[in-house]
Parts: sequence; structure tokens; C-alpha cells
Amino acid sequence: MSRKIEINIKGKSYNLNNPKRLFLVSGPCVVESEKLCMRIAKTVSSIADELGMPYIFKASYKKANRTSGESFRTIGIQKSLEILGNVREKLGIPVLTDVHSEIEIAIAQDYVDVLQIPAFLSRQTELLEAAGETGKIINIKKAQFMSAEDFLFQIKKVEATGNRKILVTERGTMFGYNNLVVDFRSLITLSKSGYPVIYDATHSVQRPSNDKSKSGGEPEFIEPLAKAAIAVGVNGIFIEVHPEPKKALSDASSMLKLSKLKNLLTSLKKLHTVSG
Repeated sequence: MSRKIEINIKGKSYNLNNPKRLFLVSGPCVVESEKLCMRIAKTVSSIADELGMPYIFKASYKKANRTSGESFRTIGIQKSLEILGNVREKLGIPVLTDVHSEIEIAIAQDYVDVLQIPAFLSRQTELLEAAGETGKIINIKKAQFMSAEDFLFQIKKVEATGNRKILVTERGTMFGYNNLVVDFRSLITLSKSGYPVIYDATHSVQRPSNDKSKSGGEPEFIEPLAKAAIAVGVNGIFIEVHPEPKKALSDASSMLKLSKLKNLLTSLKKLHTVSG
């Protein structure tokens, strides 16, 4: 049974489990500045509105999982959360961000609409429970080391709190060292949960830790993999974007250039319409 998941903000209602409308989760990997977040949010929102696609802005206020301890993590937790709150309030756009501990959940929940459990933390029982207890929409990303069948147990941890506002995201599976592969069968398995399924088109093309002290990526595969996911069947698409990916402070090698987003989304919408 499909469960209706809705976001209500500024008088607008977003149904994330409408099979006829693909929704979008997009933004920079991490909050770099308010100027950048506002620029990206305005641009993507305009594209999404034109295509009739519900849109959730995404950015991390902190990157807790980095290959090297010397990698960029945050411009400041409170400052970043306030920027996310400003995107939400000034632009009327729902916002999603990662949380990494029970303490962070208590802080972040006041600024965003969706709390995201990062893939590497998606088996952390107390983290899932604390997120569920907020009553917020919870997006759980499937760990790179976890089967889709095992992931269904993580969903139940959130359900046990009484929270049924859940999204599930596929982002690829470890294929030996420094590589990911997407098993599209998992999208079908995840859909059996009854919750909206999202395909993460940019983290799926990462090459974890293969670029010295950071992860690399193969962004040329974003489009074909995203199209494959749409053909199999998903409710939402997750795409990290940046005006100049090479200058991004996190995931520079796997993000999509902002100027390429409209053409990609146009193609995905057409395919979604045809595939039903």
C-alpha cells in the first residue's frame, strides 16, 4: 500500500507519492555561503516550476563523513542552519539536510522540513529512532554496504516511533574498493515498503576515496543512470548541482553543472510520462 507523504509550506502542498509527478531533491552538496544557496535554490525552483515538478532544496550544514580529516566540513553549524532556514522562509521552498547524531537532530529540526539519514549511518538504531520521534519527514539513504532487503529493517526502526512520513533513497552499492554499482532491482524491492523511492543520481557516480584524499566521480554517467532509474520506476530524483562543480567544497567530482540541469530534467520528465 502506497503511503501519502506531503509537505506543506507557505500555502503550497507537495505530494511526494503521486505516481504521475516526479519530484526533485537538488542543491549543493554542502552550504558554502548564503549567496550560493540562494542562487541555486532560485534557479532550480524556477526550472522545477516550469516543468511542474515538486522541488525540495538540499544542502548539508556539515559534512561529517570525509575521506580525510583535512577536508572541508562546514562554514559553521549554526550559520549554515540559519542559511537553510532563510532559503525555506524567503523562497517558500521545502528544505532537506543531513543529520549525524541525536544532538544534531534536536538542533536541525527547527530549520528544515526533511531530515536525512546519511547512507553510512543508516543502520544506527538510536539515530533513526531520534529522527523518527521528531515527527518530521525522514529520508533514509541506503548504505553502500547494505542490501535492499536489509534496508527494509531500517525503515521499521523509524516506523516503531509512530512516524510513517518516510522517504527511501538508493545511492549505489560498493563494488570492490573505490567503486559503486547500481543494482536497479533494489528500486523495486524498496518500493515494496510502500514509501516514496528516490534515486540519487549524483552520489551513484562517485568513486569513493579514489582521488588521493577525496572521492572522485564520473558525472558523464549521471544522465544514463538517472534515465534507467526513471524507466524502472521511482517517485523522486536526487541531483546535487553547482554552478562550477570543480570549485565546489565537497563532492566536486560527482556533481552536475547547474547549467545542465534543465535539459536533464526535461528528458527525465518525458521518460517518466512515457514509462507511466
